Amino acid sequence: MIHNFNAGPSILPKVVFEEAAQAVLNYNNTGLSILELGHRTPTFQAVMDEARALLKELMQLDDDHEVLFLHGGASTQFMQVPMNLLDDKDTAAYADTGVWGTKAIKEARLFGKVEVVCSGKESNYTGIPKDFAVPNDVKYFHITTNNTIYGSQWQKIPVTSNVMVADMSSDILSRVMDFNAFGLIYAGAQKNIGAAGVNVVVVNKNILGKIKRVIPTIMDYRNHIKEGSMLNTPPVFAVYVCMLTLRWLKEQGGVSAIEKINNQKAALLYGAIDESHLFKGTVAVEDRSKMNVCFVMNDPELEIPFLNFAKENGIVGIKGHRLVGGFRASLYNALPLSSVQVLVDVMKAFGNKH
Repeated sequence: MIHNFNAGPSILPKVVFEEAAQAVLNYNNTGLSILELGHRTPTFQAVMDEARALLKELMQLDDDHEVLFLHGGASTQFMQVPMNLLDDKDTAAYADTGVWGTKAIKEARLFGKVEVVCSGKESNYTGIPKDFAVPNDVKYFHITTNNTIYGSQWQKIPVTSNVMVADMSSDILSRVMDFNAFGLIYAGAQKNIGAAGVNVVVVNKNILGKIKRVIPTIMDYRNHIKEGSMLNTPPVFAVYVCMLTLRWLKEQGGVSAIEKINNQKAALLYGAIDESHLFKGTVAVEDRSKMNVCFVMNDPELEIPFLNFAKENGIVGIKGHRLVGGFRASLYNALPLSSVQVLVDVMKAFGNKH
């Protein structure tokens, strides 16, 4: 059996793979593949409608918030967010807590002024900044809720009077929070929601249309809202996989139920790391991510032997990102607790030999 700890594209529920595989051959006994369905047909419209409705339900969104399924990953949103929300003379506040926050800052500066109100760069992003203030006059405050590469996570979302914008690519729907408190949320789907190729945007429609800039048609959120994510041909298959994954999450009991399992998985693995004489965590304990567990070995020469030992035992995807090295185990929603137990057992077995 393979235990998939890849950071993304990542593990999905087995039932999703099975249903999606069948749909590629014959979708709902139509005699057509999901890959060849016309996106304007009632058949696919039902898929899009259900996907959007499920996300609204799981996030408990109010009527002011709209759900969009758009092309591109979160990297597209680094540009699209400021294009829609920031005028040339306006200022937006950004938190720099890792690579993805840094990239978002770079793109925002193409459209207006950016004030970096806090940064973890000096500590190599091993924690979340604590002491900072967000100016009242900025157009919005942007955070990356979970840092996939470095393994840190905002355990408490900052409370501010500003419009909140969040990149939730690697922890969306993994824990309960007030999603209505955000003006805009975006997330690449390929970690907790579905397959690569589609980007989820949740936006409060009341924050749109406030800038003077002429926005290209395809980049204007208002046009996508008006057309129900059908302004142009959507990534049909990726949206379908999202729908199946959201169905699965609802059947598990929703976000509150999956959060309890995610907490168990994280506690099990961090406990093993902290008790080990071979491994150690790289992130401040209070800021440890429950989605991406990053750790290293006290003896770097044992890293490759451990990776090989893990692979021999069916564990894949735990090699750390090239920027930080070491190991990274991603514990996304679809990863079962049993897989984390296997990893812990392998770590202990390797430790007994060394």
